[in-house]
Amino acid sequence: MRVEPVACLADNYAYLIVDERARQVAIVDASEPAPVLAAIARVGLPLAAILSTHHHGDHVGGNEDVVDAHPSAQVFGHRSEAELIPKITRLLDDGDKFELGSLEIVARHVPGHTLGAIAFMVKDPTDPSNVYAFTGDTLFLAGCGRLFEGTPEMMHRSLNHVLAQLPPETLVACGHEYTASNLKFARHVEPDNAHVAKRAVEVDALRAAGKPTVPGTMATELETNPFLRVEVPAVRTHVGLGQNADPVEVLRRLREEKNSFR
Repeated sequence: MRVEPVACLADNYAYLIVDERARQVAIVDASEPAPVLAAIARVGLPLAAILSTHHHGDHVGGNEDVVDAHPSAQVFGHRSEAELIPKITRLLDDGDKFELGSLEIVARHVPGHTLGAIAFMVKDPTDPSNVYAFTGDTLFLAGCGRLFEGTPEMMHRSLNHVLAQLPPETLVACGHEYTASNLKFARHVEPDNAHVAKRAVEVDALRAAGKPTVPGTMATELETNPFLRVEVPAVRTHVGLGQNADPVEVLRRLREEKNSFR
């Protein structure tokens, strides 16, 4: 399995998943048609599926044109967004497992950003180290999405009880190039966190070279992402709470602060 980020719109990423053994490709979040269709054409393999993480237009805006160009492709999304995701054909529930060519995929319902958000865990069974989590706008590198539809309780569960429990080597492929700004906030929250400082240098170098910062490992996220560190004393102190505080309230305060952070 090979995964290629596809830059879309202002700062979105779609992802091209190339299954060399099955001789087919899949797309995660067809944000807009032109760059997605160009990526598929460049590889020269048929499109088997679009995996839609959630219904927002900057993630599904290309679905119709891409399916019109590849009419045999299936479109996967959460059951609750059946009326919102264009061209959807496969309705998923939490924990659903399916095969796509030679790849194994598990859909996890991760509400918070939207009520029907899904993270797709994609594994190459011949290479246990080749595991991706396509998290859309639920988990960003060093951050998380705004709570447009869900609650802090939902987001806390999605982040800390679902995604943070993935193996540390899992590659997190999120929906936007927000890593540098997220790390700026992470340094504000934990100014003494050496992992954040080191990661910020790495990310600045990638961006200076015109390269994407995605994907990143779950191990790095656990060291640098404040929304996965709501139990850490320094994070709790930053939001003005004691060490026995409800982690959901820690996340709520962090997200509220991040909404206006510059």
